[in-house]
Amino acid sequence: MVKAYRKDEFDFFWNQVGKIDKRVKSYLEDVGFEKWARVYAPVNRGRMMTSNIAECINGKLKLARELPILEVLEQASKLFGKWNCKNRERVSYANTSLDSRFKGILQLNTLKSTRLKVSASSTYVYSVYDDGRKYIVCLDRRTFSCGRFQLDEIKCEHAIAVLKSKHVVDMKPYCSEFYYPETLRKTYEESMFPMPDKKN
Repeated sequence: MVKAYRKDEFDFFWNQVGKIDKRVKSYLEDVGFEKWARVYAPVNRGRMMTSNIAECINGKLKLARELPILEVLEQASKLFGKWNCKNRERVSYANTSLDSRFKGILQLNTLKSTRLKVSASSTYVYSVYDDGRKYIVCLDRRTFSCGRFQLDEIKCEHAIAVLKSKHVVDMKPYCSEFYYPETLRKTYEESMFPMPDKKN
């Protein structure tokens, strides 16, 4: 349910939860779908649906939490500075059009697109048939009824099938700029300054 892209997909799993445990269903409903379900989120939360970064930071600063507050801040400053420097160096070597993780997603989506049937309704609107389901792809508005592009901003298999049927070679405009190395480089271009000596 958390990762569902469409409301009908969410509803299917939601009904399953009710059959398993009504208390869980009631609890999740009281919390509010917008707080935990991608399809109901008021803002695009991106592809990652984990708290791994918070857990990682907690793990790295576990011992520091016993120290006075200035020491905790010093340890956090060192940690974030080290990570920022390491990531800046890593992305400085990236010279391909897409980050490698997202290249893998696109390769998988491209492979999936080979089994799809495409039917044009107009120059920009297409029906894509995928295993008994029909998805609408609207290229000029960049909306795809599977919901994946609107949330992940990376080409789904339906969009790729349509673009291939139109013999589009440059698919770059159909991916968010956030996936490109130049954007990653901008993320880490600012230096993180260490805290001043506490005696100063």
